[in-house]
Amino acid sequence: MATARQIIALLSSHNQGDEEQFLSIALQVAAAEARRGRQEVADELKTLVDTARKRKTSIRSVSGRLGGEVAIPISKPRGDLENLLSVSYPKAQIQDLILQDSMRDRLKRLIHQQRQRDRLRHHGLSPSSRLLLVGPPGSGKTLTASILAGELQLPLFTIRLETVITRYMGETASKLRLIFDQIASVRAVYLFDEFDAIGGRRNADNDVGEMRRVLNSFLQFLEESNSTDSLVVATTNHPELLDRALFRRFDDILEYELPDSEGIKAVLSSFLCPYLPKRFSWGKIVDAAVGLSQAELSRAASEVIKEMILGDVKQIAVDVIIRALKERHALREAMSGLSQN
Repeated sequence: MATARQIIALLSSHNQGDEEQFLSIALQVAAAEARRGRQEVADELKTLVDTARKRKTSIRSVSGRLGGEVAIPISKPRGDLENLLSVSYPKAQIQDLILQDSMRDRLKRLIHQQRQRDRLRHHGLSPSSRLLLVGPPGSGKTLTASILAGELQLPLFTIRLETVITRYMGETASKLRLIFDQIASVRAVYLFDEFDAIGGRRNADNDVGEMRRVLNSFLQFLEESNSTDSLVVATTNHPELLDRALFRRFDDILEYELPDSEGIKAVLSSFLCPYLPKRFSWGKIVDAAVGLSQAELSRAASEVIKEMILGDVKQIAVDVIIRALKERHALREAMSGLSQN
Protein backbone atom coordinates (compact mmCIF):
# COMPACT_ATOMS: atom_id res chain seq x y z
CA MET A 1 0.00 0.00 0.00
CA ALA A 2 1.10 3.59 -0.60
CA THR A 3 2.57 5.41 2.36
CA ALA A 4 0.82 8.43 3.86
CA ARG A 5 3.48 10.73 2.39
CA GLN A 6 3.01 9.22 -1.09
CA ILE A 7 -0.76 9.71 -0.82
CA ILE A 8 -0.23 13.34 0.19
CA ALA A 9 2.13 13.83 -2.78
CA LEU A 10 -0.38 12.19 -5.13
CA LEU A 11 -3.21 14.45 -3.99
CA SER A 12 -0.99 17.54 -4.12
CA SER A 13 0.12 16.82 -7.69
CA HIS A 14 -3.50 16.13 -8.68
CA ASN A 15 -4.67 19.44 -7.18
CA GLN A 16 -1.96 21.32 -9.08
CA GLY A 17 -2.64 19.52 -12.35
CA ASP A 18 0.92 18.15 -12.47
CA GLU A 19 0.24 14.84 -14.23
CA GLU A 20 3.94 14.02 -14.71
CA GLN A 21 4.54 14.16 -10.97
CA PHE A 22 1.38 12.14 -10.33
CA LEU A 23 2.53 9.34 -12.66
CA SER A 24 6.04 9.35 -11.23
CA ILE A 25 4.72 8.80 -7.70
CA ALA A 26 2.40 6.07 -8.97
CA LEU A 27 5.44 4.25 -10.40
CA GLN A 28 7.16 4.53 -7.03
CA VAL A 29 4.14 2.90 -5.41
CA ALA A 30 4.28 0.14 -8.04
CA ALA A 31 7.97 -0.48 -7.31
CA ALA A 32 7.22 -0.67 -3.58
CA GLU A 33 4.43 -3.19 -4.21
CA ALA A 34 6.77 -5.34 -6.32
CA ARG A 35 9.35 -5.37 -3.52
CA ARG A 36 6.64 -6.61 -1.14
CA GLY A 37 5.86 -9.52 -3.48
CA ARG A 38 2.60 -8.05 -4.81
CA GLN A 39 3.63 -8.33 -8.46
CA GLU A 40 0.09 -8.46 -9.82
CA VAL A 41 -0.76 -5.09 -8.22
CA ALA A 42 2.57 -3.62 -9.38
CA ASP A 43 1.96 -4.75 -12.99
CA GLU A 44 -1.54 -3.29 -12.97
CA LEU A 45 -0.22 0.07 -11.76
CA LYS A 46 2.52 0.09 -14.41
CA THR A 47 -0.02 -0.71 -17.14
CA LEU A 48 -2.22 2.19 -16.04
CA VAL A 49 0.79 4.55 -16.01
CA ASP A 50 1.85 3.39 -19.50
CA THR A 51 -1.68 4.00 -20.81
CA ALA A 52 -1.71 7.50 -19.30
CA ARG A 53 1.72 8.20 -20.81
CA LYS A 54 0.62 7.19 -24.29
CA ARG A 55 -2.41 9.47 -24.03
CA LYS A 56 -0.19 12.32 -22.81
CA THR A 57 2.28 11.80 -25.67
CA SER A 58 -0.57 11.85 -28.17
CA ILE A 59 -1.87 15.15 -26.77
CA ARG A 60 1.63 16.70 -26.92
CA SER A 61 2.03 15.52 -30.52
CA VAL A 62 -1.20 17.24 -31.54
CA SER A 63 -0.17 20.36 -29.62
CA GLY A 64 3.16 20.42 -31.43
CA ARG A 65 1.51 20.16 -34.84
CA LEU A 66 -0.73 23.07 -33.90
CA GLY A 67 2.21 25.19 -32.80
CA GLY A 68 1.43 24.93 -29.07
CA GLU A 69 4.04 25.15 -26.31
CA VAL A 70 4.29 23.13 -23.10
CA ALA A 71 3.52 25.54 -20.27
CA ILE A 72 5.34 25.64 -16.96
CA PRO A 73 2.89 24.55 -14.23
CA ILE A 74 1.75 27.49 -12.13
CA SER A 75 2.50 27.07 -8.44
CA LYS A 76 2.22 29.64 -5.69
CA PRO A 77 3.27 29.27 -2.05
CA ARG A 78 0.32 29.61 0.29
CA GLY A 79 -0.24 30.00 4.01
CA ASP A 80 2.92 30.07 6.12
CA LEU A 81 5.04 29.42 3.01
CA GLU A 82 4.15 32.77 1.46
CA ASN A 83 6.73 34.55 3.60
CA LEU A 84 9.35 31.82 3.20
CA LEU A 85 9.41 31.34 -0.58
CA SER A 86 9.28 33.52 -3.66
CA VAL A 87 8.38 31.97 -7.00
CA SER A 88 9.36 32.71 -10.59
CA TYR A 89 8.98 30.91 -13.91
CA PRO A 90 12.30 31.22 -15.77
CA LYS A 91 12.67 30.56 -19.48
CA ALA A 92 16.48 30.64 -19.46
CA GLN A 93 18.31 27.92 -21.37
CA ILE A 94 21.76 26.44 -20.86
CA GLN A 95 23.18 28.39 -23.82
CA ASP A 96 22.46 31.60 -21.87
CA LEU A 97 25.37 30.85 -19.51
CA ILE A 98 29.04 30.92 -20.50
CA LEU A 99 30.62 27.79 -19.02
CA GLN A 100 33.61 25.54 -19.46
CA ASP A 101 32.79 22.41 -21.45
CA SER A 102 33.25 20.14 -18.43
CA MET A 103 30.80 22.19 -16.34
CA ARG A 104 28.28 22.34 -19.17
CA ASP A 105 28.48 18.56 -19.62
CA ARG A 106 27.78 17.95 -15.92
CA LEU A 107 24.74 20.24 -15.98
CA LYS A 108 23.47 18.58 -19.14
CA ARG A 109 23.87 15.17 -17.48
CA LEU A 110 21.81 16.32 -14.49
CA ILE A 111 19.11 17.77 -16.77
CA HIS A 112 19.01 14.52 -18.76
CA GLN A 113 18.60 12.45 -15.59
CA GLN A 114 15.76 14.69 -14.45
CA ARG A 115 14.01 14.43 -17.83
CA GLN A 116 14.36 10.65 -17.76
CA ARG A 117 13.58 10.26 -14.05
CA ASP A 118 10.73 7.83 -14.64
CA ARG A 119 13.03 5.41 -16.48
CA LEU A 120 15.48 5.61 -13.59
CA ARG A 121 12.71 5.11 -11.03
CA HIS A 122 11.53 2.06 -12.96
CA HIS A 123 14.94 0.49 -12.27
CA GLY A 124 14.94 1.46 -8.60
CA LEU A 125 17.21 4.49 -9.12
CA SER A 126 16.64 8.20 -8.61
CA PRO A 127 18.01 11.16 -10.60
CA SER A 128 20.52 13.58 -9.12
CA SER A 129 18.51 16.21 -7.28
CA ARG A 130 20.84 17.96 -4.80
CA LEU A 131 23.35 20.42 -6.21
CA LEU A 132 25.85 22.70 -4.46
CA LEU A 133 27.23 25.65 -6.47
CA VAL A 134 30.43 27.28 -5.24
CA GLY A 135 32.13 30.40 -6.56
CA PRO A 136 32.58 34.18 -6.39
CA PRO A 137 29.62 36.58 -6.70
CA GLY A 138 28.37 37.11 -10.24
CA SER A 139 29.90 33.90 -11.61
CA GLY A 140 26.57 32.40 -12.70
CA LYS A 141 25.40 30.36 -9.70
CA THR A 142 21.93 31.90 -9.38
CA LEU A 143 21.53 31.96 -13.16
CA THR A 144 22.28 28.23 -13.17
CA ALA A 145 19.26 27.62 -10.92
CA SER A 146 17.11 29.62 -13.35
CA ILE A 147 18.49 27.61 -16.27
CA LEU A 148 17.67 24.32 -14.57
CA ALA A 149 14.12 25.52 -13.98
CA GLY A 150 13.83 26.78 -17.56
CA GLU A 151 15.24 23.61 -19.13
CA LEU A 152 12.99 21.37 -17.02
CA GLN A 153 9.96 23.68 -17.37
CA LEU A 154 9.56 23.90 -13.61
CA PRO A 155 8.85 26.78 -11.22
CA LEU A 156 11.83 28.23 -9.36
CA PHE A 157 11.21 28.70 -5.63
CA THR A 158 13.81 30.87 -3.92
CA ILE A 159 14.02 30.35 -0.17
CA ARG A 160 13.98 33.71 1.63
CA LEU A 161 16.58 33.00 4.28
CA GLU A 162 15.98 36.36 5.99
CA THR A 163 12.52 35.13 6.99
CA VAL A 164 13.54 31.52 7.61
CA ILE A 165 16.32 32.26 10.13
CA THR A 166 15.03 33.71 13.40
CA ARG A 167 16.43 34.17 16.91
CA TYR A 168 13.70 32.08 18.53
CA MET A 169 14.67 28.57 19.55
CA GLY A 170 13.17 25.90 17.33
CA GLU A 171 11.40 28.29 14.97
CA THR A 172 13.98 28.12 12.16
CA ALA A 173 13.94 24.31 12.13
CA SER A 174 10.13 24.38 12.03
CA LYS A 175 10.22 26.68 9.00
CA LEU A 176 12.74 24.41 7.28
CA ARG A 177 10.35 21.51 7.92
CA LEU A 178 7.61 23.41 6.08
CA ILE A 179 9.93 24.05 3.15
CA PHE A 180 11.03 20.43 2.84
CA ASP A 181 7.41 19.28 3.05
CA GLN A 182 6.79 21.57 0.07
CA ILE A 183 9.81 20.06 -1.74
CA ALA A 184 8.34 16.59 -1.16
CA SER A 185 4.91 17.54 -2.51
CA VAL A 186 5.48 20.16 -5.26
CA ARG A 187 7.97 19.39 -8.04
CA ALA A 188 10.14 22.45 -8.70
CA VAL A 189 13.67 23.85 -8.40
CA TYR A 190 14.33 25.13 -4.87
CA LEU A 191 17.17 27.64 -4.44
CA PHE A 192 18.96 28.19 -1.12
CA ASP A 193 21.04 31.24 -2.09
CA GLU A 194 23.98 32.30 0.14
CA PHE A 195 23.60 28.96 1.82
CA ASP A 196 26.43 29.47 4.34
CA ALA A 197 23.88 31.34 6.50
CA ILE A 198 22.47 27.89 7.34
CA GLY A 199 25.34 25.58 6.54
CA GLY A 200 28.08 27.18 8.66
CA ARG A 201 30.45 24.86 10.48
CA ARG A 202 29.07 23.45 13.71
CA ASN A 203 32.39 24.01 15.47
CA ALA A 204 32.75 27.67 14.40
CA ASP A 205 33.89 30.04 17.12
CA ASN A 206 30.78 32.21 16.81
CA ASP A 207 28.41 29.26 16.69
CA VAL A 208 25.56 28.84 19.13
CA GLY A 209 23.57 25.76 20.10
CA GLU A 210 20.50 26.84 18.13
CA MET A 211 22.39 27.12 14.81
CA ARG A 212 23.89 23.68 15.40
CA ARG A 213 20.37 22.33 15.77
CA VAL A 214 19.28 24.16 12.61
CA LEU A 215 22.15 22.65 10.60
CA ASN A 216 21.45 19.19 12.00
CA SER A 217 17.79 19.58 11.01
CA PHE A 218 18.76 20.68 7.50
CA LEU A 219 21.06 17.67 7.09
CA GLN A 220 18.29 15.37 8.24
CA PHE A 221 15.69 16.92 5.91
CA LEU A 222 18.08 16.81 2.95
CA GLU A 223 18.57 13.07 3.47
CA GLU A 224 14.82 12.35 3.26
CA SER A 225 13.49 10.64 0.16
CA ASN A 226 12.18 13.11 -2.40
CA SER A 227 9.16 11.57 -4.11
CA THR A 228 8.83 14.53 -6.50
CA ASP A 229 12.51 14.50 -7.58
CA SER A 230 12.53 18.25 -6.97
CA LEU A 231 15.92 19.88 -7.42
CA VAL A 232 17.48 21.43 -4.32
CA VAL A 233 20.17 23.95 -5.33
CA ALA A 234 22.38 25.62 -2.73
CA THR A 235 24.89 28.37 -3.54
CA THR A 236 27.73 29.90 -1.57
CA ASN A 237 30.54 32.39 -2.08
CA HIS A 238 32.36 31.01 0.97
CA PRO A 239 32.73 27.21 0.84
CA GLU A 240 35.34 27.39 3.60
CA LEU A 241 32.54 28.35 6.01
CA LEU A 242 30.41 25.29 5.28
CA ASP A 243 30.23 22.33 7.60
CA ARG A 244 32.16 19.38 6.14
CA ALA A 245 29.17 17.07 6.58
CA LEU A 246 27.25 19.06 3.97
CA PHE A 247 29.52 18.24 1.05
CA ARG A 248 28.74 14.52 1.04
CA ARG A 249 24.98 15.20 1.17
CA PHE A 250 24.95 16.73 -2.32
CA ASP A 251 24.88 14.66 -5.52
CA ASP A 252 27.24 17.06 -7.27
CA ILE A 253 29.30 20.14 -6.44
CA LEU A 254 30.09 22.64 -9.19
CA GLU A 255 32.86 25.16 -8.66
CA TYR A 256 32.56 28.39 -10.62
CA GLU A 257 35.47 30.69 -11.38
CA LEU A 258 35.94 34.15 -12.85
CA PRO A 259 36.06 34.07 -16.67
CA ASP A 260 39.44 33.46 -18.31
CA SER A 261 40.45 35.25 -21.53
CA GLU A 262 38.26 33.02 -23.69
CA GLY A 263 35.36 33.37 -21.27
CA ILE A 264 35.73 37.17 -21.27
CA LYS A 265 35.55 37.26 -25.07
CA ALA A 266 32.57 34.91 -25.09
CA VAL A 267 30.58 36.99 -22.58
CA LEU A 268 31.31 40.34 -24.21
CA SER A 269 30.80 38.97 -27.73
CA SER A 270 27.35 37.66 -26.81
CA PHE A 271 26.33 41.29 -26.18
CA LEU A 272 28.57 43.36 -28.43
CA CYS A 273 29.10 41.22 -31.53
CA PRO A 274 26.53 43.06 -33.74
CA TYR A 275 28.17 46.41 -32.94
CA LEU A 276 31.86 45.54 -33.36
CA PRO A 277 33.88 46.50 -36.46
CA LYS A 278 35.05 43.69 -38.75
CA ARG A 279 38.67 44.15 -37.72
CA PHE A 280 38.80 44.13 -33.99
CA SER A 281 41.56 43.41 -31.47
CA TRP A 282 40.61 41.87 -28.13
CA GLY A 283 43.99 42.20 -26.42
CA LYS A 284 43.51 45.48 -24.52
CA ILE A 285 39.88 44.67 -23.71
CA VAL A 286 40.73 41.29 -22.21
CA ASP A 287 43.51 42.88 -20.14
CA ALA A 288 41.05 45.47 -18.82
CA ALA A 289 38.43 42.82 -18.04
CA VAL A 290 40.57 40.38 -16.07
CA GLY A 291 39.20 39.95 -12.54
CA LEU A 292 35.59 40.81 -13.39
CA SER A 293 32.76 38.32 -13.01
CA GLN A 294 30.38 37.23 -15.73
CA ALA A 295 27.67 39.46 -14.24
CA GLU A 296 30.00 42.48 -14.15
CA LEU A 297 31.05 41.91 -17.76
CA SER A 298 27.40 41.68 -18.79
CA ARG A 299 26.54 44.94 -17.04
CA ALA A 300 29.53 46.72 -18.58
CA ALA A 301 28.51 45.54 -22.07
CA SER A 302 24.93 46.63 -21.46
CA GLU A 303 26.09 50.14 -20.47
CA VAL A 304 28.21 50.36 -23.61
CA ILE A 305 25.26 49.43 -25.83
CA LYS A 306 22.95 51.95 -24.14
CA GLU A 307 25.55 54.69 -24.60
CA MET A 308 25.96 53.73 -28.26
CA ILE A 309 22.19 53.79 -28.92
CA LEU A 310 21.63 57.14 -27.20
CA GLY A 311 24.63 58.64 -28.99
CA ASP A 312 23.50 57.37 -32.42
CA VAL A 313 26.78 55.53 -32.85
CA LYS A 314 26.87 52.60 -35.30
CA GLN A 315 30.07 50.89 -34.08
CA ILE A 316 31.67 50.65 -30.67
CA ALA A 317 35.18 51.95 -30.10
CA VAL A 318 37.69 49.96 -28.03
CA ASP A 319 38.29 52.82 -25.61
CA VAL A 320 34.55 53.00 -24.77
CA ILE A 321 34.51 49.32 -23.81
CA ILE A 322 37.69 49.69 -21.75
CA ARG A 323 36.26 52.68 -19.90
CA ALA A 324 33.12 50.73 -19.00
CA LEU A 325 35.26 47.84 -17.73
CA LYS A 326 37.39 50.18 -15.62
CA GLU A 327 34.23 51.64 -14.10
CA ARG A 328 33.19 48.12 -13.06
CA HIS A 329 36.59 47.56 -11.47
CA ALA A 330 36.26 50.85 -9.56
CA LEU A 331 32.77 49.90 -8.36
CA ARG A 332 34.03 46.50 -7.22
CA GLU A 333 36.85 48.10 -5.22
CA ALA A 334 34.46 50.60 -3.66
CA MET A 335 32.04 47.86 -2.61
CA SER A 336 34.91 45.78 -1.25
CA GLY A 337 36.03 48.74 0.86
CA LEU A 338 32.53 49.21 2.26
CA SER A 339 32.25 45.53 3.23
CA GLN A 340 35.49 45.74 5.18
CA ASN A 341 34.42 48.78 7.17
